[in-house]
Amino acid sequence: MTDDRVPPKPAARPDKVSLRRYVKLFRQDILSAQPAKLYRAWMAEFRTPFFRSYLVNQPELVTKVLKERPMDFPKSDRIGEGLRPLLGDSVFLTNGAQWQRQRRIIDPAFEGGRLRETYPAMWDAAEAALARLTARAGGVVEIEEQTSHAAADVIFRTLFSIPIEDETASAVFHEFRAYQRTQPILNLAAFIPVPRWMPRFFRRDTKAAARRIRGLIARLTEARAAEIAAGTAPDDLATKIMTTRDPQTGETFTASEMVDQVAIFFLAGHETSASALGWALYLMALFPEWQQRVAEEAQGLQTGDFAEIGRMRVSRDVFRETLRLYPPVPMMVRETSCPERFRGRDVPQGSQIVLSPWHLHRHERLWDRPDDFDPGRWQTENGRTCGRDAFIPFSAGPRVCTGAGFAMVEGPLLLSLLLRDLKVSRVEGRTPVPEAHLTVRARDGIWLRIDKR
Repeated sequence: MTDDRVPPKPAARPDKVSLRRYVKLFRQDILSAQPAKLYRAWMAEFRTPFFRSYLVNQPELVTKVLKERPMDFPKSDRIGEGLRPLLGDSVFLTNGAQWQRQRRIIDPAFEGGRLRETYPAMWDAAEAALARLTARAGGVVEIEEQTSHAAADVIFRTLFSIPIEDETASAVFHEFRAYQRTQPILNLAAFIPVPRWMPRFFRRDTKAAARRIRGLIARLTEARAAEIAAGTAPDDLATKIMTTRDPQTGETFTASEMVDQVAIFFLAGHETSASALGWALYLMALFPEWQQRVAEEAQGLQTGDFAEIGRMRVSRDVFRETLRLYPPVPMMVRETSCPERFRGRDVPQGSQIVLSPWHLHRHERLWDRPDDFDPGRWQTENGRTCGRDAFIPFSAGPRVCTGAGFAMVEGPLLLSLLLRDLKVSRVEGRTPVPEAHLTVRARDGIWLRIDKR
């Protein structure tokens, strides 16, 4: 493989830096703030005057934290602190009994036949995205903006049965883009433990964007509650979630709780899908032979029938390989609730346990050619083994993303339908540089030329 065909990867920092330098690098980009040794290490310790942090790559330890003893390793507040103005007490941030109750209410909306029921809405959003890009054929497009629009459209159509063109949906979409630019996770409490009563010193624009988003979501949920009461609500994800009762208590979500949950559905479902699809399209431009295979496979997609998903095998492997190289959420942080011992090392109670899909998915001791793009690896023994033990784009265990199955239908569908009719190619001098704040995006966008097939 020639150098210009290696998928872009951010440069690593020197092995040792001061805490002040680390915070500065972290503010610029989570990924390039980390040392190169993490691509080979099974575990690495990072100490500050305030807490200890352990990045864990050994599959057995990842399994212990996420699958075997998840309740002993609750989510850390360090990342959640910056997101709380927007997400409140959403399922993404809670722990213990509160989180368990939320999952009991939410999970039924994403089980079994619900994917089949939401597929027509996904198809309509994919066709709308295809129409928007077809209108730009013959020109150069910043593709992340387009994938953000498409992913937001999927969320609104499946959650509230409205297209992105709806006035409120459009306003929420644009406010989320503004919120992302405020870098909300770069908050004092992410680095220094402070008591609950102490102000978090959120940026003014972060708080303002969060208030506007929550106000817009409240309008949507209030309107849906009125439709449910009148018996006129569509049978979509919002209706299902708002009418599902906790099997243990018989309670439904309150209006405020529903705003919290919709906020995370949009943030997680929109941001992560937009990131993955943007990188998938760039990789298709970088590897036209794989793009051609996806396009040929997609020629039979015409009806919007859920059964067609079974034909998208190449597209699914391409999308999985994209998630391996560019996992939308690059790091997840848990906390030890009691003293632990990892790899012969004492890990004190209250330590931060960092699980990094970014490093785990590119780990040099696990994957064959870890930095190469090779969708065919998923049909090899190495791909199947690592796919089981070292592939966590949606987390794993009881806290696996509720929408994981949803995303693995949405991504291949959008990719297939777009490439069925359009061809993407690179723009000279426009190699994207991955960086991460909330999700893995390109520093200056992903610029591609779009042409009709």
